[in-house]
Amino acid sequence: MNMEQVAARGLVLLGCGKMGSAMLAGWLDGGLAPSSVWILDPHPSDWLRAQGVQINAPLPTAPAIVLIAVKPQMMQDALPQLAPLGGGDTLFVSVAAGTSMAFYEKTLGAATPIVRAMPNTPAAIGRGISAIVGNRAAGAGHMDLAERLLGAVGQVVRLDDESQMDAVTGVSGSGPAYVFHLIETLAAAGVAQGLPEAMAMQLAKATVAGAGMLAEASDEAPAQLRVNVTSPNGTTQAALEVLMDAETGFPALLDRAVGAAARRARELADG
Repeated sequence: MNMEQVAARGLVLLGCGKMGSAMLAGWLDGGLAPSSVWILDPHPSDWLRAQGVQINAPLPTAPAIVLIAVKPQMMQDALPQLAPLGGGDTLFVSVAAGTSMAFYEKTLGAATPIVRAMPNTPAAIGRGISAIVGNRAAGAGHMDLAERLLGAVGQVVRLDDESQMDAVTGVSGSGPAYVFHLIETLAAAGVAQGLPEAMAMQLAKATVAGAGMLAEASDEAPAQLRVNVTSPNGTTQAALEVLMDAETGFPALLDRAVGAAARRARELADG
């Protein structure tokens, strides 16, 4: 199925908060007609109302795709209204953290093609990355369609097994928050060394953004890029001796942080 066929049958979004809105903006920019989109959301934003999509209107009988983008805490109340669309050839794509495919199958039926996805917030500027995995009813065509859908807001990787999704949540799903906090603390450290607050923040933002772009564009591994800017006995080496400390530096700290996020994802899935 291609996006023209999706437009003909319709695309439904259950929930249209920040992530849903980011993806919708990508699809509309890619040429999807607003008249092909149905939104179910109790509190639609002013931006959403201005897009010309159909909001809280009767749904098509067999839409091509239903994107589930509500918070996990709202799932019990929101999902049952879509149960009549299950068991057919409507593809359900979920971007809700910590909600397993087994949960959806209980409400929608095991014969329903379901793809679980974990995007992240840089999707808002088309620089996100999503991981996807399908249930047994999701064939190659469904996976390709889900990848095209999520590709509107960034890169897509495919997982071998749903059990990997918790690790993805800890690395890329929650990861942008870790980077934002790095920017905060890097700027604060600059202020502590005597820089004006605004200048320190500008330096921190540009440094993190530029380093990320360089890491993505370069053929060299991040480890080699680090070596490239580390002169023996220089300033960078002095800083890295702190950051790379096995007990108190980034290796131990990020291992604990990603582990905590993954555990919380499993707890949400277990209810």
